[in-house]
Amino acid sequence: MFENYKIYRTTLAGRPLSVEVGKMAGLANGSCLVRYGDTAILACATASERPRDGIDFLPLSVDFEERLYAVGKIPGSFFKREGKPTEKAILTSRVIDRPIRPLFPKDLRNDVNLSLTVLAVDHDCSPEITAMLGASVALSISDIPWNGPIAGVFMGLVDGQIVVNPTAEQREKSDLELTVAGTSAKVVMIEAGANQVSDDTMFEAIMQAHGEIKSLLEFVGTIIAEQGKPKFEYEHHNVDEELYNKISDFCIEEVRKALDTDDKKVRDARMKVVTDSVYEKFDEEYPDSHPMMDEILYKIQKYVVRRWLLDDGKRVDGRRLDQIRPLAAEVGLFKRVHGSGMFTRGQTQVLTMATLGSISDTQKLDGIDEEESKRYMHHYNMPGYSTGEAKPSRGPGRREIGHGALAERSLVPVLPSVEEFPYAIRLVSEVISSNGSTSQASVCGSTLALMDAGVPISAPVAGISCGLITEGERWMTMIDIQGLEDFYGDMDFKVAGTHKGITSIQMDLKIDGLTPEIIREALAVTHRGRDYIIDEILLKAIAAPRKDVSEYAPKMLTMKIPVDKIREVIGTGGKVIQKICADTGAKIDLEDDGSVFISAVNRDNAYKAKEIIDAICFEPEVGVTYVGTVTRIIPIGAFVEIAPGKEGLVHISKLQQQRTEKVEDVVAVGDRVRTKFLGIDEKGRINLSMKDADK
Repeated sequence: MFENYKIYRTTLAGRPLSVEVGKMAGLANGSCLVRYGDTAILACATASERPRDGIDFLPLSVDFEERLYAVGKIPGSFFKREGKPTEKAILTSRVIDRPIRPLFPKDLRNDVNLSLTVLAVDHDCSPEITAMLGASVALSISDIPWNGPIAGVFMGLVDGQIVVNPTAEQREKSDLELTVAGTSAKVVMIEAGANQVSDDTMFEAIMQAHGEIKSLLEFVGTIIAEQGKPKFEYEHHNVDEELYNKISDFCIEEVRKALDTDDKKVRDARMKVVTDSVYEKFDEEYPDSHPMMDEILYKIQKYVVRRWLLDDGKRVDGRRLDQIRPLAAEVGLFKRVHGSGMFTRGQTQVLTMATLGSISDTQKLDGIDEEESKRYMHHYNMPGYSTGEAKPSRGPGRREIGHGALAERSLVPVLPSVEEFPYAIRLVSEVISSNGSTSQASVCGSTLALMDAGVPISAPVAGISCGLITEGERWMTMIDIQGLEDFYGDMDFKVAGTHKGITSIQMDLKIDGLTPEIIREALAVTHRGRDYIIDEILLKAIAAPRKDVSEYAPKMLTMKIPVDKIREVIGTGGKVIQKICADTGAKIDLEDDGSVFISAVNRDNAYKAKEIIDAICFEPEVGVTYVGTVTRIIPIGAFVEIAPGKEGLVHISKLQQQRTEKVEDVVAVGDRVRTKFLGIDEKGRINLSMKDADK
């Protein structure tokens, strides 16, 4: 039945890797089943027969489809089926999209979809890397025009040693989470989170990853040679050369004048005048050609910006290639929020707010990862007004989710442990003005907000982007690219970190890859940039984290109780803990290991709750002396409270060495007395002795 079915086998990081072709999803343009260990991904590439009308971009969609059956879970939602993609699925889709997209023909307008369905997960064998390979193979053997293949690997740093595709156990203690994708010749994508890893170590890990990629691509080449289909012909969307020359001759000098400013609003206004004049000039000769004219104007602007950079070393706003735009930083902008920071770089401006919550505010995750919750959440919003556009908010898109995750990854390495700082932490970065590298501005603003909130981070983190312009063998980098340089340039290489080392990298590329020389230069340029931002801007706005949290933030206490006392603290049906919360106004979270987290806006209320829990868990030791308060007197003795809620009887015979006629002759209610704990009697009562207290 499956005449063309074939399995190709190799190993990756010592674990079996196979690609099955010709058995599943035969109606897709290209498909394969990739198994890595016990991880299995079905990768399908499809393309529309006709191009989409009225667009000037490649309509590519990459969908990493998580299925909870892959890890033996039933979805936790009411409908008991997978809903919208998790943030992790969206981030994985972006990681796979970025190295694949630059290798399509620039004028392809047919819809292309890559569907990567997770069928089974072995946590030692990354489904993300497996899916990236599946996408590459499916595209390569399909008839869809594409200049691949690519492959990717995941790198860790365990006990100072670089490890290829670390196991789940190794990832737990790894100081590096690095994903690298590339062709045989160049690196095309870098995504990293790191625990302040040095530039040299990061560069070495990237180079080792590329070596593994080259070996993997030899294996992929064997599959393509046997299974590859001829690529289909498509409708090319090249601009009309005659019209291009006419428009260029007509307006190129005006375009140069329009672009020559550091103000985005001025530039946009000038370019609108140029665009209107082009329409007016050529509408009669070329009716209904505005989309073509817009594309030509885009190409002319791109030509001008790139010639300035390559020929004159001139940037649109007049800066040197190594010069950062004017910077500013502020903290404590709003009283009622727990922490706030605003970071401004040129016309890019990000406002970040910090909120501190109890441990129960930790986010619960329902995905295919082993990670089930996270205590630190970072969200990123970029409304239309930030770029001067009048558009309604439709919630976070893939870009917003990706930028939030990048900022989150950048700051995790410097956050205090839950034992040191027992809070859930949420940051929200509001982009209020955008002209280049808002994700890295949000990293800087977030450092300010965390310090303003009193979060004892181990070091300030700053982020900066590096751009690239290439022409043949020529290339040059530039620091702190603004929107136009990102739009018309070849790379956006974003790096965040401390003085000590890198905490995150994200590289977006529009060309076919980077050489080792460019990567090393980008790492050096961004290191100098973040050092400057930390010393000259962030630490001058706030020199250290505030010594205490905001008066409006919850005050947290932590304690540990015996596991066998958890039931007593909770009480039947939760009655005891609910009463403690009602009486004190505190919020209490208990963990299975006996950890207790108490939060209250008023610190005294938190201590009251702690005292009650201490009393519930208090177990006196036989023979130990305790100081207590006489609470009541009866004819046969006195009751003494040795701990809140723990009361025992000192029998009249145990009040003093000599005979006692009346209890009142020795003690009175309210007296503080020393008592020795004698034990619990057969009725469960605490027996105490005053006369034996000092023996």
